[in-house]
Amino acid sequence: MDHVFIEGLQIDTVIGIYDWERRIRQPLVFDLEMAFDNRIPAATDAIADTLDYKAVSHRIVEYVTASEFGLVETLAERVAAIVIDEFGVSRVRLKLSKPGAVRGARSVGVSIERSR
Repeated sequence: MDHVFIEGLQIDTVIGIYDWERRIRQPLVFDLEMAFDNRIPAATDAIADTLDYKAVSHRIVEYVTASEFGLVETLAERVAAIVIDEFGVSRVRLKLSKPGAVRGARSVGVSIERSR
């Protein structure tokens, strides 16, 4: 299976369980790898036949910006479900990073893989 990927998609949102986190927007970074058969778009050279990573990115930005979850685990599950349900991919591997959340660590977060 082929893969379409999006790396380093940074989105500011309300995320976290502490009171101070509920009052600010924090950056999150998304890396996605989506299973998609690229043979048809390669043959037709038509954007309509592709997994449009710009459309996927736009949808994720729209959703995450409006969200206010406490846990990155919840947000990761919801974003993976959107990608599978709305864009018809058979599998998505998603890494969600929360930079600066732990002193001394560049980033913390979750990595999940979900299939249809």
